[in-house]
Amino acid sequence: MADISAAMRTLLPAGAAVAMAPVVRNTDGLWPTEEVAMGRAVPARVAEFAAGRRAARRAMAELGLPPSAIPMRADRSPEWPEAVTGSITHTGALAMAAVAPVTALAAVGIDAEPDEPLPAGVEEIVLNPEERRWCAAMAHPARAARLIFVAKEAAYKCQYALTQALFGFDTLDIAVGAGDRLTATFTRKVAPFAAGARIEGRAARSGGLLLAAFCVTAQVGAAGEG
Repeated sequence: MADISAAMRTLLPAGAAVAMAPVVRNTDGLWPTEEVAMGRAVPARVAEFAAGRRAARRAMAELGLPPSAIPMRADRSPEWPEAVTGSITHTGALAMAAVAPVTALAAVGIDAEPDEPLPAGVEEIVLNPEERRWCAAMAHPARAARLIFVAKEAAYKCQYALTQALFGFDTLDIAVGAGDRLTATFTRKVAPFAAGARIEGRAARSGGLLLAAFCVTAQVGAAGEG
């Protein structure tokens, strides 16, 4: 797990912390307001949720922040403490969280997926025509498609912290540059982001996982730009 955590750290700027926790079938460490959110959840979901909260509090501790409850909002997103922004992802037996003070980052979004081909049929839902052309030119098109997918998931989480907007895969176009640098471009206005606004991210591979992270700096977030 240390290699995966180190790889994710390289995708984020200084000032952000990353921590991980195994997904196990218990609720150890959940705070009362968090337990309420899991009242009717199946055991597998409770295990993921609890691991994500453990990872988030470990990341907060790395920043010198006190432990705090991270309840689930009605939209199912984490409700971070006032001075913190963050993102949580789960994949298989692993949960990971990235956290930063809002004085450093206005928003962060991370995602992790198995470094495997995107399942058949998903490409038509996730990829736009330009993204499909890019994937088709790669040595392994289906694995390239998985990269687009994980990038869109991370970018969506990042923007959601600022917009609270729900939308489909077609609202963000992903471009992959040298060194797996990522750019997510809004195809339409999603306030405070204008159509054509961009957020930047990066991707990496480690431990059989494909990782992606996007962030918006505090200065950019305050200006209301992508």
